Amino acid sequence: MLNAPCYIVSDAHLGVASPQIERSFVSFLRGLAGEAASLVINGDLFDFWFEWESVIPRHSFRALAALADLKDAGVDILWVAGNHDCWGGEVLRQDIGVDYIVGPWKGAIAGWNVRIEHGDGLRDREDRGYRMIRPVMRHPLAIKAFRLLHPDWASRLAHGSSNASRTYRARDEGRGLRSYAKTQLESAKDLDLLVYGHSHVPALERMESGGVFGNAGSWLDAPTYLRLTDEAIELREWDGSAQGKCLNSINR
Repeated sequence: MLNAPCYIVSDAHLGVASPQIERSFVSFLRGLAGEAASLVINGDLFDFWFEWESVIPRHSFRALAALADLKDAGVDILWVAGNHDCWGGEVLRQDIGVDYIVGPWKGAIAGWNVRIEHGDGLRDREDRGYRMIRPVMRHPLAIKAFRLLHPDWASRLAHGSSNASRTYRARDEGRGLRSYAKTQLESAKDLDLLVYGHSHVPALERMESGGVFGNAGSWLDAPTYLRLTDEAIELREWDGSAQGKCLNSINR
């Protein structure tokens, strides 16, 4: 269970994001101290994350420091791995102190029954090729082999295989994930809220089934996030304050 106010962010892709975007995201994290009870990172905080025995990527260490400070301040932090940061481990769990999981999370947030998943590989046709290679990328033997590479070479290889930042937004403008979410909410009547990321398309919509579909969007494109309280789920845009500007709101 996570307490409210709960803030949900996704897809910052730090490491390829500009220094200005990174600074804005770190400022957002700093502003959550004393405001948030919990924070959910719904995947792809980093464009590439991997942990060697004693080495981690150097990009965006300020974000890690801000997360560690938030944790020390009493904010619970859940990190649902995305397709770019699914190789986390001891550094995130022990040194930073986040609850890092690979796969969907389901639980209660302020009385809402919530399922949170990054959203990669869910579209039937568009993600068919990715679903074939994902088990290979996440296989323990593949991870062990990658760890044998020098971190500089491995990082260049990982960034080279990633799309340029301007191509991250889903070509279908989020329609595929929205359609999948609609089907899931129709079949899971116990869900109040289903949250995806990945498409980089912010969304907040009550479906015909009564359940709510939310997507925090991508900090890489615009500083949007979801804010969940006892009374409502809100799509907000950061404007320099932790409250931000409300773009849409759905009451319980």
